[in-house]
Amino acid sequence: MKQKKLIVIGGSAAGAKAAARARRIDQNAEITIIQKDPDLSMASCGYPYYVGDLFDDRNMLLCTPTGVVRDSDFFLKTKDINARTEVAVAEIDKVNHTVTCQDANNGETEILAYDKLIIATGAKPKMPPIPGIGLDGISTLLSMRDADYLRSLVDEKKVKKAVIVGGGLIGIETCEALQLAGVEVTIVECLPQLLSFLDWKMAKLVENHIKSKSVNIILDNGVSEFVGEDGKLTSVKLGDGTQLPCELAVMAIGVAPNSKLAADAGLEIGTLGGIAVNHKMQTSDPDIYAAGDCVEIKNLLSDKNVLAPFGDLANLQGRVAGENALNGNNASFPGTIQSGICKIFEFSAGATGFSEQTARLAGFTDIETVINASPDKPGFMGAKLLVSKMLVNKKDQRLIGYQCVGPGDVSKQVAVAAMAIQGKQTVDDLVNSDLPYAPPFSLAIDHFIASAHIMQNKLCGRMIGISAEEVEGKLKAQNSDDKPFLLDARSPVEFEEMRLGVGEKLIPLGALRGRLDELPADKEKEIICYCKISLRGYETALILNANGWKNVKVMEGGIMAWPYAREK
Repeated sequence: MKQKKLIVIGGSAAGAKAAARARRIDQNAEITIIQKDPDLSMASCGYPYYVGDLFDDRNMLLCTPTGVVRDSDFFLKTKDINARTEVAVAEIDKVNHTVTCQDANNGETEILAYDKLIIATGAKPKMPPIPGIGLDGISTLLSMRDADYLRSLVDEKKVKKAVIVGGGLIGIETCEALQLAGVEVTIVECLPQLLSFLDWKMAKLVENHIKSKSVNIILDNGVSEFVGEDGKLTSVKLGDGTQLPCELAVMAIGVAPNSKLAADAGLEIGTLGGIAVNHKMQTSDPDIYAAGDCVEIKNLLSDKNVLAPFGDLANLQGRVAGENALNGNNASFPGTIQSGICKIFEFSAGATGFSEQTARLAGFTDIETVINASPDKPGFMGAKLLVSKMLVNKKDQRLIGYQCVGPGDVSKQVAVAAMAIQGKQTVDDLVNSDLPYAPPFSLAIDHFIASAHIMQNKLCGRMIGISAEEVEGKLKAQNSDDKPFLLDARSPVEFEEMRLGVGEKLIPLGALRGRLDELPADKEKEIICYCKISLRGYETALILNANGWKNVKVMEGGIMAWPYAREK
């Protein structure tokens, strides 16, 4: 039988995975990886942590779980894969089934034949034509070269002030890395919030935490110019004229699919600029597959194509492409719900499915949300706070989105939610989820299940919730008669330690039944109840409802989810 020839263009996450999977499927095929960079199978999501000196050995970004560096020699000896580094593909000839390559070291060109081809060319950083963007001291964090450069600046202590342009995942992680290295950091974001995959309130909680680490954050502003002397960056000028002195600027405004090679070969490119593929990771040419950051894939909730440049998805797609290239299209990659998470100092922020904003843009207009603030485990086991937002489609009560932030175990919460969304589970399914429980790991009713309980109470009318944003808006009413009566159900000790300071009335839950005469005589008056996390606020609302007050609401998440300034 003829030996099949497979060429994989790109040796990072998707490409390396595709080649490895192909070898496991077919032990006789001739498999070649063509990689323009000197390194292979890089753990690019680990770059910020290397820059931040969480580990010193650069090779840890290139190693197998057992500590073996994945270089050309490793691929040849362990997998019988010819991995050619520092070689770039200049052209794909899909008619003659060849690729033209050029060696970066000697400039020599070579034409290689293939039976099947996999394109895994990744993404390129967005670098808008801002004046001065070519100055020395301006970098991205997308390659090993970038990571090496930033790490050298950190090690040599050449940078005192840095500006991060962009408040997304990479920007936030780079901010932490530089701040931990003793650099004074400013984040500049043109949007009104950080981390656009979160809704505003959740992002505001993250912003407050970052500011507590002495990081300067500038929102609703962009960069108009990079200023330098003798070819080196000295400051960043913003759209409003503000000038930020710095020796380093990191561009982190996102990436774009690196699809030019595919487009030049005549392959179909999607409306978002990524290579168009089907669920087999097959392009418009049946003998060519594509995977990773260079493709667009289907969002399973909206049924529309999206760009989802995540390392885990690149590996999953590469696995499917590698199998199908040599095994007749038996594997499938259905799409994504766009799950993501990042670490921000002692905080984490994660999300899966829709945010409220993206749900409405996708046409889901009849939705319900709840905010839950509660610990991740019992207090005697070192509890840490979680604040989550659950999003449900009211029509069928299916979970369609979930966000979680805080110092607690965010990853677990988002992982459970992601499986629930992909499993098309409803609120009634979620309220009885059989999750593992022991005090070192969770409360008896896990935070995620408690969120579902709050949602169920809200959907069936047992609780009327109100967000902190809505409360803030009501407090700004010009007419005092229009302002709600705020009822804090905590203890006097808690009140002295921390309070909103917006004219609220303190009546502890245990004393409420004996002090109902202190509440508004008008039973139609809007009363908003809360406590630290609003569990006592909910119980307070039930007591008021039972005693005839008709416009009682619970501020979801309580004081711990309040994103604005407090009196103390």
